[in-house]
Amino acid sequence: MRNDLPPRRRGAVRTRLLSVIGVVGVGAVAGSLLLWHAQVGDFLGLAADKEPVVSTVSAPAVGAPPATTPAASTPTPTRRPTYPPSTPPKTPTTTPTTSTKQKTTSGVREESINGLSPKLKARLKKAMAAARADGITISITSARRSATKQQRLLNAAIKKYGSYKLATRWVLPPKYSAHVQGKAVDIGPAAAMTWLNKNGWRYGVCRRYDNEPWHFEALTAPGTKCPPREPHAVAKAD
Repeated sequence: MRNDLPPRRRGAVRTRLLSVIGVVGVGAVAGSLLLWHAQVGDFLGLAADKEPVVSTVSAPAVGAPPATTPAASTPTPTRRPTYPPSTPPKTPTTTPTTSTKQKTTSGVREESINGLSPKLKARLKKAMAAARADGITISITSARRSATKQQRLLNAAIKKYGSYKLATRWVLPPKYSAHVQGKAVDIGPAAAMTWLNKNGWRYGVCRRYDNEPWHFEALTAPGTKCPPREPHAVAKAD
């Protein structure tokens, strides 16, 4: 008598083994499909978002920063630069001792009659008062000069006229100059020269040179006719 049980068991075992292999194979395939699907989804950007979807109504465009309202800033006041207060110039408390006008060695201004000889000074004062009464102002341009100033004028004249002889027609050397001795005066303006040339004899003041209408000396007694004028000054021979 045959025993059929063992073949049936082997067939059942084989069926079960095939079933297990099939399940494992299906699972492997399913797993591979799922993994492939996930990778393809990540690659194509089709994977579902892990975070909940938020409504896009009134939302800014993707990639744009959210609109924010800047807080009102308080303007910073502009500060003006501060400068040190300007110091006003100091007013000199003392009168300058140096005058802009020429002075003689005795400290008397060249434009003053105070340095003249007593005789010429007294006569000239009377003539100036009389001229003022006639509406003429006699101005002193050069009265007594220092020897230094006279020499400087002579040097300039020599340079201007080219020789000592021609220069001394206008400027005498200090030792011969009536200005250095306080015995001559130069006046201005032209109206004063004309008045004193016409009326100076009344006061003993006369014009001396033809080439110098501004030069006057005490050449005669008051009320006496003036002597004839000289053409120009002449330096005395040493």
